[in-house]
Amino acid sequence: MKKVLVQCDFDGTVTVEDISFMLLDAFANGDWRAVNRQYAEGKITVGQFNEQAFAMVKTGKKTMLEYIKNRAVLRKGFRDFADFCKGKNFRLVIVSNGLDFYIEQIFKDNGLRDIEFHAAETRFLPQGLKVRYVGPDGNVVDREFKDKYAKSYLDEGYNVVYIGNGTSDLSAARLSHHIFATESLLRNCRQHNVTCTSFTDFTDIISMLRPW
Repeated sequence: MKKVLVQCDFDGTVTVEDISFMLLDAFANGDWRAVNRQYAEGKITVGQFNEQAFAMVKTGKKTMLEYIKNRAVLRKGFRDFADFCKGKNFRLVIVSNGLDFYIEQIFKDNGLRDIEFHAAETRFLPQGLKVRYVGPDGNVVDREFKDKYAKSYLDEGYNVVYIGNGTSDLSAARLSHHIFATESLLRNCRQHNVTCTSFTDFTDIISMLRPW
C-alpha cells in the first residue's frame, strides 16, 4: 500500500473562523479588505496580499495572541482526527497561507504540540509585520505555496489526501488523490467538475478514511 499524507489547510478548516482575517479586522491600521479584493480578483499574489495587509499591523505578538486565545475555535473533531492519523500512520501536515506564530500558539493552547505545519514566516517590526513564504526547497515564494508542498509530497511518493475550505485551496487540491472539501472549496470543485467529498467536520472525514 502507498504511504498516505494528509495535507490540510488551517484557517477556516482546522479552525472555524479565519484567524488571519480576525487579526486584520482587529489590528490593521488601513483598508486591508481593499487589498484582499485585489487578491480575490487575481491582481496580486497571496504573498503580496499578506505582505501589504500585515504591514498595516503594528501590534505586538503578545497582544495579538491574547486576543485570539478565547476566540480561535477548532472545527469539531480535529483533535480526534490528529490522533486518528497517528493511529493509521498517516502523515498529517498543515500547509497554510496564514501566519506561523498564531498557528503554533493555537496548537499549543489546544494541547497539539507535535503537528507538522508550514505557513508564512512572521517578523514583528516597528513599521509593521513582515511576512514571507518559504517553499519546500528553501526558496522564498509569493504564489502557489500550497501547490509547491503538494507537488513535493507527490514527488516523495505519497498518496495525498487534501482537506480545505477556501478558494486558495483549489489548485493544490486538484493535484491530490482525494479531496475533502467544504464551503468555497466545495463550491469551486463542483463548478469546475473536480471530484471531491464534502464534509462538515473532522468526524465525517474520520468515518470516511477509517476503512483505508
